[in-house]
Amino acid sequence: MYLVSRPLKAKHAAKKLSRKKRTAMKNTSNSIIQPAGFYIVGLSSMSYSNIYVMFLTVLYVITVICNIFLITIIFYDHRLHVPKFMAVGNLALVDIVLSTSLVPGMIKTYIVLDNFVPFKLCLLQMYTYYTFLSLEPFSLCILSYDRFIAICFPLRQESINTNTRMAYIIGAVWFFVCTVVLYSTSVSTLTFCGSLEVNSYFCDYAPVLVLACSDVTSQWNYATILTILFTAGPSIFIFLTYMGILSAVFTMKNNQSRFRALATCTEHFIIVALFFFPIVTIFCLTFFGIIWDPNVGLVCLSLTSLLTPCVNPILYSLKTKEVRSRIYSLLTQRWFVHPLKCSH
Repeated sequence: MYLVSRPLKAKHAAKKLSRKKRTAMKNTSNSIIQPAGFYIVGLSSMSYSNIYVMFLTVLYVITVICNIFLITIIFYDHRLHVPKFMAVGNLALVDIVLSTSLVPGMIKTYIVLDNFVPFKLCLLQMYTYYTFLSLEPFSLCILSYDRFIAICFPLRQESINTNTRMAYIIGAVWFFVCTVVLYSTSVSTLTFCGSLEVNSYFCDYAPVLVLACSDVTSQWNYATILTILFTAGPSIFIFLTYMGILSAVFTMKNNQSRFRALATCTEHFIIVALFFFPIVTIFCLTFFGIIWDPNVGLVCLSLTSLLTPCVNPILYSLKTKEVRSRIYSLLTQRWFVHPLKCSH
């Protein structure tokens, strides 16, 4: 996740700082030099970058409205207070914060034309973005776990996957991710003595790390390991749960039961594909040194980070029968019940 945009190019760029220069800086001063802030310069060479950011702003508004609407329905409808919709609500919250960590800053940079980000605000944005970007695949894992229990153990579902257990799982995932990312994205102990231009569309970890004058070998290694683990781990878990689901489905004798079981997984499968396919593709292209326009990578990453949170609530609202029925009941109560009251 951390180095998915330029895992090798940024690392090689960081190594260009010679040993003599590092030694000279170390001898000159042992104190940590922190700048007042950084300048975001990614996408600045792209034509009509402000129009692209306006498009992302529209996606952001849709994301916030739809996800808040979905959370509100789940919160107020007691029929939806079940493990599945606890996981759906958790994903909606992650989507809101993930989008909010990016778009307001991009509006400030590319529409208001103020690309300076104070140092502490940069650290906050970096931590928030990577925390909730990392929570996204784990939230998808929680949803796949719920579908696995529901289809493979239908008679024991209510005893195995209780609301309390789901709350513990979600809480444990949040604690784990928040703790790990807090350590991995820490750049406050690094010295910055050269350029302050961040070649990304926000205060991104890898481009900021390239600017450091300190030895960042341990940070690179740790971030690379986490990138692989946070991408491969959830992918493998989701793959295994779907293998279990398919195995259980094909043992069903009734074709209608098979269709219903698979239909409950369609929205989750689409979301998984939307999230993992672009990230894995971009990582593989850059990892194996395939040359391309840097703006293309930044556009793909920004679009992936914002498109999936926008699609998630729409899929779960339109494809899930329980949510659709609740929306229908809300609309019918508003348009039919209230006029009758007014007529009396």
